[in-house]
Amino acid sequence: MSSLSARLLVSVSVLLLVFFGATIVVLDTAFVSAGESAREEILDGYLMQLLAAAEPAADNSLTLPIDLVESRFNAIGSGLYAELEGADGAPVWQSRSALGLELPMGPEPPPGEQVFTRSELGDGTPLLGLSLAVQWEFGDGELVPYVFRVYESLDAFHAQVANYRGQLFGWFAAVAAIMLLAIALLMRRLLSPLRRIESEIVEIEEGGRAQLSESFPDELAGVARNMNLLIDSERARSDRYRYTLDNLAHSLKTPLAAVRSLLDESGDRVLRERLDEQVGRMDDIVRYQLRKPAAGSQVGLAPVPVAQEVEKLVNGLRKVYREKSPEIAVDVAPGMKFRGDAGDFLELAGNLLDNACKWCRARVSLSIRPANGGRRAASGLQLVVEDDGPGIPEEAVGALTNRGVRLDESTPGHGIGLAIVREIAGSYGGELEIGRSQLGGAAIRVLIPPLSG
Repeated sequence: MSSLSARLLVSVSVLLLVFFGATIVVLDTAFVSAGESAREEILDGYLMQLLAAAEPAADNSLTLPIDLVESRFNAIGSGLYAELEGADGAPVWQSRSALGLELPMGPEPPPGEQVFTRSELGDGTPLLGLSLAVQWEFGDGELVPYVFRVYESLDAFHAQVANYRGQLFGWFAAVAAIMLLAIALLMRRLLSPLRRIESEIVEIEEGGRAQLSESFPDELAGVARNMNLLIDSERARSDRYRYTLDNLAHSLKTPLAAVRSLLDESGDRVLRERLDEQVGRMDDIVRYQLRKPAAGSQVGLAPVPVAQEVEKLVNGLRKVYREKSPEIAVDVAPGMKFRGDAGDFLELAGNLLDNACKWCRARVSLSIRPANGGRRAASGLQLVVEDDGPGIPEEAVGALTNRGVRLDESTPGHGIGLAIVREIAGSYGGELEIGRSQLGGAAIRVLIPPLSG
């Protein structure tokens, strides 16, 4: 998970889940406990009603009326049941609501003490029971033990608990969703400076901005300031390289011109041709090596419009190879831009096109596409040059990218073109591949990866 917003949102979601989960458990436990206590108090009230309704008979026995004050005792299957047990533990009276039911035999409590129990009817209906053992004293002083029992079905209570839990989860889920939405909106607002930094860095990479702006919060002001210092330092270093190398190139230009002039005056034609070739090679190497230290410095460079530069190259090559007149097919993706130094792109495309025109029979093909599937044309570049020439043997592919290596010494050149291409591509993190073209000759592919995702 690479998004900071997503990480924060997931972290907050986990915390809310833990907090709300604990809260739900506490509230649910409190509700169930309070409900059970209320049921016990209600049963205690029912038991007191039974005690108040009990009347002694002439034969020193207790009797209870058929109809009790609580109407649920009088309705069959109402869920509220009562029973009176005698000294032998056998029921001597049951409420009308217990008609046809076998109430569970609970433990006999100590005299004068109330005991709550949980049991079930034969059909599995859960019951909460309350028992009270008494020693009933009759008029002649005789003490007879009795046990009063009251039972209530817990089905209604469990349904109430289930309904409460459903509402509890529903309300907490709604509250959690609202809180997450509010937190997401808040984070979007709080993280907007980070998105602004990202967009400004992209503008700097594309050459549309020189520095990051300074209107950032205190936590990011130091980052923006240090980034601006780094950009200024990098730009100043590139300028120093450029000025120094320009001066050096200018200084070397005159001696090389003087050497060529002296060669023209020499009477030895063979020696003049050989030395002129080496001077030309020195000139090419010096020009490239003088530019090389600044290669790869892409901070603040304006993107190079690929189509325009390719058109210039093709027009120039058609003049150079006017006698051969190769057919050069160009296919450049709309809006393609090279994010780097314009000279580097000209070296890449120019060397490959020149080699293709030099070795082709009649056809050359150039294709330039984004390297990242076409999402952003300025993020990367895939350049493929093909020809219908003799091609490059597989065993010679590795050696051809070394400086000074040539397949045919009879063809003019210095043998550094592919080496230059490979080195420039490497300075941008790219690579060079040599294969077989569908046209019959060589196919050379240069891949420059995107600077960012």
